[in-house]
Amino acid sequence: MKIICIGRNFAQHAKELGNDVPKEPVFFMKPDSARLPKKAPFYYPNFTKDLHYEIELVIRINKLGKNISKKFAHTYYDEIGLGIDFTARDIQQECKEKGLPWEKAKAFDYSAPMSQTFIKKSEFKDLNNINFSLKKNNEIVQLGNTSQMIFDFDDLIVYLSQFLTLKIGDYIFTGTPAGVGAVTIGDQLEGFIEDQKMLELKVR
Repeated sequence: MKIICIGRNFAQHAKELGNDVPKEPVFFMKPDSARLPKKAPFYYPNFTKDLHYEIELVIRINKLGKNISKKFAHTYYDEIGLGIDFTARDIQQECKEKGLPWEKAKAFDYSAPMSQTFIKKSEFKDLNNINFSLKKNNEIVQLGNTSQMIFDFDDLIVYLSQFLTLKIGDYIFTGTPAGVGAVTIGDQLEGFIEDQKMLELKVR
């Protein structure tokens, strides 16, 4: 199982970080150890002083695929969940300034908590009109809709499968909307798809 994360897939998020809006998907990887085990607490890492949340819709791959064409891309996933791409922003900035990879800022243990349940995509009327959001301490801090994505789910599968063989059980984090920000110890995070709470954790 691998976790593939898409960066800058919402134009306003790219702009809020001072990045150009990409002309093709930007992706990076997280290891399987980035998953937060069921019912496990999330602890603020001791190597960063600027940990940020990024709420994202997550699709789970349901069959093996390579060089997938656009007309078949929709058959490679049938469930949609929610995840948080935790980012050590201070470390990421240091890496960028030195021209180094971002792994230690993005791929650390438990940096990709996901919802325990996923929703069948057949339950959505329109995959290009799905609302999702994140609350921090009961206030909405991120609100996104799939219509705002630069590259939709199928586009991402087509693109990624040129470079990586997609396998059953792989996860694709599909990008975060504007509104990312820092967390501190004691913060409560709640993630929603439409009005359904999918994810909840407390930063310890």
